[in-house]
Amino acid sequence: MRARKSASGGTTTNPGAVLRAYRRQHGWTLVEVSKRTGLQVSTLSKVENGKMSLSYDKLVRISQGLKIDISALFGTGGAQPEQETRPRMALNGRRSITPAGTSNLIQTPNYVHLYAAADLLNKRFMPIIAELQIRKIEDFGEFIRHPGEEYAYVVEGEVDLYTTLYAPLRLKTGDSIYFDSGMGHAYIAAAPGRCRVLSICTESEDGPPGAAPESPARPRRR
Repeated sequence: MRARKSASGGTTTNPGAVLRAYRRQHGWTLVEVSKRTGLQVSTLSKVENGKMSLSYDKLVRISQGLKIDISALFGTGGAQPEQETRPRMALNGRRSITPAGTSNLIQTPNYVHLYAAADLLNKRFMPIIAELQIRKIEDFGEFIRHPGEEYAYVVEGEVDLYTTLYAPLRLKTGDSIYFDSGMGHAYIAAAPGRCRVLSICTESEDGPPGAAPESPARPRRR
């Protein structure tokens, strides 16, 4: 599922191809997958045909809606169904090493996402390094939101964090924040040069995010 090395330090991946194979394996139509994930049929079609990259919130929707581990969408070990009860407490001594330049990469208009430890299934959280592509909030589009919580640490540059509930917050290199990721949010590059954020995203214990369908409406600006 991997395509090529990127200048951003990772290897591009194609979760859309994994999604298409998994859908066909189960005999599902795009409409059925749409109902399970809350994503529009047009969005799913574009993803499967390589015309749209998946942002993290959409990866979560597909993962929880179809009950497959999010790491499996990177083509790690195939898209196998999750167990009804995850044996988390029995998983002792696990580790995953991600050498520089080997992260799974997904590029969207807003971010270049480097997913670390993508080979490890049933993680309690997802570590992501995001290189910010947008420098004006007007160019961002819909805010990102996903169940769970998020910790963000500014690795390089300066970042403006926009949310649907608070005024924009300027974060400089070394600053960090922990917040409810169900709140709409957007990271905007606020300094010349490269701006990068390490995000630690947890999952929700409340079930699949597909219960909240994708909305075409633009979010409020604060």
